[in-house]
Amino acid sequence: MNLDFWKNKSVLVTGHTGFKGGWIATWLVRLGARVTGYSLAPPSEPCFFEQAGVSRGITSHLGDIRDDDTLRAALAEARPEIVLHLAAQAIVRRGYREPLETYSTNVMGTAQLLNLLRDRPEVRAIVSVTSDKCYQNREWLRGYSEEDPLGGKDPYSSSKAAAELVTAAFRDSYYSGEASVTRIATARAGNVIGGGDWAEDRLVPDLIRGFSSGNTVSIRCPGAIRPWQHVVEPLRGYLMLAERLWHGEPDFASAWNFGPGTNDERSVSWIADRLVDLWGEGAQWRVDDNEHPPEATYLKLATSKARESLGWEPRLPLETALEWVVEWHRAAIAGDDLRALTERQLEIYEESLAAE
Repeated sequence: MNLDFWKNKSVLVTGHTGFKGGWIATWLVRLGARVTGYSLAPPSEPCFFEQAGVSRGITSHLGDIRDDDTLRAALAEARPEIVLHLAAQAIVRRGYREPLETYSTNVMGTAQLLNLLRDRPEVRAIVSVTSDKCYQNREWLRGYSEEDPLGGKDPYSSSKAAAELVTAAFRDSYYSGEASVTRIATARAGNVIGGGDWAEDRLVPDLIRGFSSGNTVSIRCPGAIRPWQHVVEPLRGYLMLAERLWHGEPDFASAWNFGPGTNDERSVSWIADRLVDLWGEGAQWRVDDNEHPPEATYLKLATSKARESLGWEPRLPLETALEWVVEWHRAAIAGDDLRALTERQLEIYEESLAAE
């Protein structure tokens, strides 16, 4: 990863008030980019956006990705060279409760953005972030590769598959060939964890909330296996991909998986037990025996394409990632400077890259 590439680049981050969007906006400011964020108001209280002071050093626009006039005005003001599209309805169980909102945001919101970007000739690279759940899940033990069929048995998963199809259609129709200076790719990542994730119905945030309040945490599907990784890992993949697109390399205008190594594919119960050990103070969890919407039992991504063609591979062991999560939330309880801690974790990560 060329950290110097980002200095003075004009970058639009949609979804910057969310967890992943907030982390990548903070990192880009650290790298010297001129960052504009476009998103709805922060999705939770507390939230990473407020706790880590994400608004410092960026131009922040609050608006709906589906609002043509507001989004058009933000694009005209920002004049981005690079667009990182992370705005989404990102919760599986909320997708069951609010299917139309999920499809509208994830599918039509993506189409709305890509359509407006057709009129922005200064845009050279677009990375549209979807999800590892965009694949037709067959409970395979092998990882899903970028060529495997898209699908999704629930509204959230299928909305992400549809967003992939929309992006591919726009790429083939408007962003391909020698006449186009804009390259567009999609990125699919596994379950991300990190400081400041307060989303509903996610394992690590649920555990942290319970531990902080002294409550026993109820957990669904303790045997389910997921590709866990710290949030900085796929974000680095998005940045590396955007850089190659900016340089006009057409082979990178496609779909990409970013997931952990085999050793970091762990069960829900393993993650819960390890966080109990790291947190201490009587932290505990139990199995939730209530009925819940169905979820995949096994989900894994094949990342050979990113490793071989992009030069990306995971750098942060899962054990370290979990330690960083506990450190961040312990600091939040103590009232420490969370922007400084976030930047220190980013600095340590950058140093690990420099040591390659």
